[in-house]
Amino acid sequence: MTAYFRNDAATLLLGDSLDQLRTLPTGSVDCIVTSPPYYRQRDYEVKGQYGQEPSVAEFVAALRAVFSEARRTLANDGTCWINIDDTRVRKNLCLVPERLLIGMQDDGWIVRSKAIWHVTNSMPESARDRLSHRYENLHLLTKSQKNWFDPDPIREAYSQSSVAHTEKYAGRYDQVYGAPGESRHGRDGSTLRMVQLHPQGRLPGDVWPLPTRPNKSGKKIHFAPYPIDIPLRCISAGCRPGGTVLDMFSGSGTTGIAAHQLDRRYIGIDLRESYHQLAIERFEQAAAADRSPRRSRAGNPSAAGRSVADPSGGGAA
Repeated sequence: MTAYFRNDAATLLLGDSLDQLRTLPTGSVDCIVTSPPYYRQRDYEVKGQYGQEPSVAEFVAALRAVFSEARRTLANDGTCWINIDDTRVRKNLCLVPERLLIGMQDDGWIVRSKAIWHVTNSMPESARDRLSHRYENLHLLTKSQKNWFDPDPIREAYSQSSVAHTEKYAGRYDQVYGAPGESRHGRDGSTLRMVQLHPQGRLPGDVWPLPTRPNKSGKKIHFAPYPIDIPLRCISAGCRPGGTVLDMFSGSGTTGIAAHQLDRRYIGIDLRESYHQLAIERFEQAAAADRSPRRSRAGNPSAAGRSVADPSGGGAA
């Protein structure tokens, strides 16, 4: 494996994702967080790019090959998070996320969760014969039934109604599923649990309302907006402390910035050299921010589930 860039925190590999994945040792990655190019949505103007295949079937097959090799590099208890959106051809949805998930199941992956990234600042659309598109897909997959998952760093505050309900029924049994606490069986056989809220908050659901982030650096980061909040959540919950995060469609390194902020190592792969150059600049900015007196006094702001600043001001993959 010949690295395009390497320091104590990150390694960048230049070339085709499948080819570069073959150079990585088996089981060497703890978490994958990636957003592949979407089918026929953007031309990245580089030979061998993904997303410009002649047909949807060929595109899905190409991604399946990449993820199959990535699965080999993933630890047995590792997690894989995929952000991918659909495409319309002649007004017809191609169902790319669904086709990919079914194919990956056939390849041995376990689909653990399907989540929605609700893009809260999505651009208006001119279509008049369908609903406006305001979300993207986020999928959690694993290679085994026992995987690393720590929900505590990404817990959210309870709603006022949940707190009020708990205070009202404190010390009594209520039919609450999934809440921690003592349990017994009701007359109808249902499970009854003592009303009790987790001290660190509730587990996030499968709808994540997040905005895209503007680029304030004055430079063009990347075509596709990818808010750093997504990899921050995925890594915090799905990667063991001190582990290694992989993004085989690294782009300008947003996943790497998130891994750095959360004290994980990073391996990024991309076909385009200019994106690696952008990533290196952002890594250097992040390292400089770490050395600043203000950052030293504040400590490492790695509390996931809350927004952590991207040193470039941008939010692109």
